[in-house]
Amino acid sequence: MLNAVIGLAKKAGVKILEFYTEDMEITSKKDDSPLTKADIAAHHIIVDGLKELTPEIPIISEESGVPVYSERKKWSKFWIVDPLDGTKEFIKRNGEFTVNIALIDNGEPVLGVVYTPTMKLLYFAEKGKGSFKQVDDNPIEQIYSDKADKLKPLRLIESRSHGSKELEDYLQNEKLNIIERVKSGSSLKICLVAEGLADFYPRFAPTMEWDVAAGDCVYRNSAKIGTHVSELRYNKEDLLNKSFVLGF
Repeated sequence: MLNAVIGLAKKAGVKILEFYTEDMEITSKKDDSPLTKADIAAHHIIVDGLKELTPEIPIISEESGVPVYSERKKWSKFWIVDPLDGTKEFIKRNGEFTVNIALIDNGEPVLGVVYTPTMKLLYFAEKGKGSFKQVDDNPIEQIYSDKADKLKPLRLIESRSHGSKELEDYLQNEKLNIIERVKSGSSLKICLVAEGLADFYPRFAPTMEWDVAAGDCVYRNSAKIGTHVSELRYNKEDLLNKSFVLGF
């Protein structure tokens, strides 16, 4: 099933790139976040493909609305999809946007695929099997990360588009020795922590479950022994995440 999900992510990525060099028609959703034709096209490819692959498993996609909690709370498994994570980065044409697909089982991401179309960069993970990276058609490599130590010099990765006073307050209050602050878009931030290229990722601006689930799966399964602890939980009554820090 993992290979089929990777195939859907790549297929959606190809479709997204068809819109990348065109004049973009941008609309706004109810929360004022941007929406493009690329978001919708990728949504249909992924959702239709998942319905064919696992017709018995329900799907939540950013672009399809969220079923009421009285229905969702009965689900033990479901797919959660962000067809184009980092729409602002897509509009800016900086390449830092991803396709995110995750399978949630009892509140935990057990399969995750993150694909960056412009870089042909793929991250994927399955619970208990590790986390992996592939660039284009090069060999697949397993990736690892260590738990960050607050007493050591640290590399912080942060959002390119969502800075916050809360983040600055957190860094000051924790008295962390930050030797580098790297900015990135979309769920690439979590994947770079999973790969060991950044030590931690604090997030105080709002995110939804579909923004983080696939990357969170990659992070959790990148531990050298066992799995990393993550404070993120899924299928909450409100899919809006509270602030979180991944890496410690």
